[in-house]
Amino acid sequence: MSQNLVKTADYKSFIQDIKQRIYTAQIKAAVSVNQALLRLYWELAERIVAKQQESAWGDGFLSQLSRDLQAEFPDMKGFSLRNLKYMRQWYHFWSVEPAIGQQLVAQIPWGHNLLIISKIKNVDEAKFYVQKTIENNWSRAVLTHQIESGLYQRAGKAITNFQATLPAPHSDLAHQMLKDPYHFDFLRLREQHDEQELENALIEHVTRFLLELGAGFSYLGRQYRLEVAGDEFFMDLLFYHVRLHCYVVLELKAVKFKPEFAGKLNFYISAVDGILKTAHDNPTIGILICKSKNDTVVEYALRDVNKPIGVSEYIITKNLPHELKSSLPTIEEIEAELEEYS
Repeated sequence: MSQNLVKTADYKSFIQDIKQRIYTAQIKAAVSVNQALLRLYWELAERIVAKQQESAWGDGFLSQLSRDLQAEFPDMKGFSLRNLKYMRQWYHFWSVEPAIGQQLVAQIPWGHNLLIISKIKNVDEAKFYVQKTIENNWSRAVLTHQIESGLYQRAGKAITNFQATLPAPHSDLAHQMLKDPYHFDFLRLREQHDEQELENALIEHVTRFLLELGAGFSYLGRQYRLEVAGDEFFMDLLFYHVRLHCYVVLELKAVKFKPEFAGKLNFYISAVDGILKTAHDNPTIGILICKSKNDTVVEYALRDVNKPIGVSEYIITKNLPHELKSSLPTIEEIEAELEEYS
């Protein structure tokens, strides 16, 4: 009887729901513990700063406090002299906006907080990374990568016609999705690479490519075939953005932007809207990533285009010597690697 029960679809659904509830409870408990700990750190740092200001106590006071707290709470980590100094630094950083310090940053782990205040001096930039960490559930390694790649300076900086072609607030969300420039430093390319070599290399490193594109991109295919009235057309890369609920056509150009690139991408977007898009999808978006661009030329080229297009540059600082070729994968190797991401 019990064996038959385990095999039923109803029971599988039931146990999956129970597991999900347990996972959710564990996450909530971990978040609650983290928030309580950071509230404690904030209050402790606040009292330390106030006491040092009113009593002119030096850092010798912190050493004594550290020894006393560790003796009283031997099973509780976080009371080392170094961590007490970090608490004070953290409090000083956010005390210009205490509501942020007590609420927003309490939603990310202590290690993430230390990383942000150690690498960033501007409060607005720090808030940006705190909010992105919360939205995307970044690990510390991913947060480090995003800070070191200058995401704050690049996010939402692409030239687009989204305000004219997309409804609000979808246009603002889509605009923030783009970067300018994109960093492709994880690639190993000849200095004089072409689009095919760039495309192949990006797909070979699809995990890091998706990380650079940002959260929400789901890869659908390269050289994606569309048939329009009996004619075949092949788009460089096709994605679906799960947060914007729309298809994203991405075209790569290993040369400087030319106005005709926008016309071709506009056609691809129209074709995807006509063939793939359903009533549940938002309008398809096009991204054109070029080796370089003249911003004024881009603005003129997009002015009368009726489909949403964003144009960015890419940067590669680690080119192979001109006389060497990149080690590019075969089509079979690319397809094998992408199977786990499809």
